Amino acid sequence: MDKLISELTRLYLLPDSPAAQALAQRRDGGPCAPVDLASRDGFTRAIALPFRKTAGADVQHWERLCAVANGLQETFGFPAPAVSVASAGGFVLWLSLAAPVPVAQARRFVEGLDRLWPDTLPPAAGVTGPVELPPCLNGATGTWAAFIHPGMGASFVDESGLDMAPPAAGQVAFLDGLDSITPAAFNDALARLAPAAPAAPPTVPLTVPPARDDGIPDGLLLKDATLEDIVRFLHARHIEPTFRFTLAEDPAR
Repeated sequence: MDKLISELTRLYLLPDSPAAQALAQRRDGGPCAPVDLASRDGFTRAIALPFRKTAGADVQHWERLCAVANGLQETFGFPAPAVSVASAGGFVLWLSLAAPVPVAQARRFVEGLDRLWPDTLPPAAGVTGPVELPPCLNGATGTWAAFIHPGMGASFVDESGLDMAPPAAGQVAFLDGLDSITPAAFNDALARLAPAAPAAPPTVPLTVPPARDDGIPDGLLLKDATLEDIVRFLHARHIEPTFRFTLAEDPAR
């Protein structure tokens, strides 16, 4: 059990999070309630994405999880995430962050994923809320939430958790080869997932003001001028093309 606690702490927990405190007290195999993964000051090292089964959806929740898990690795180069089966059915995809991020930033990340894979992910507001931290016994149903081998997920699509406690050594085996997402990789993904900037307003055509007596329009934009325009523009201001000022002759002299 100590090794399992160590692995869960290494991957997902902050020392002052309710989840870490609850895990430290979970040694008798009794029922456990969902826990908040965020610390008291609003940071998290885990993003848990639940994929619930909906009526008549068959295996679509598992297929959605696979699409996101594979997409995260292929698109952003993330390490493989952990997968758990929920005690009441469905799955959870677990993303481990090497460094804590604000909860609001984690939500923005999930919002970006939703734009990338529409209608595939859970609402971003709930991804850092209370969640079963496997292995976890649901006191109401008598079934267990547990980490599973991703290759076996399809066999759990119709199940509501496990009927018996999973061996701690097996849970450790599903976790000890996993790595966390580095800050650089997470920040790069967050930048790539940011909403597209609003389109620039259409360029307003330059309105050329009436010509002065010297034939040079007021407010001439030099980037739009010909060489002749530039020379006339400078001469009208008593400036030689070498950009040396010339003084107008004083009639009183």
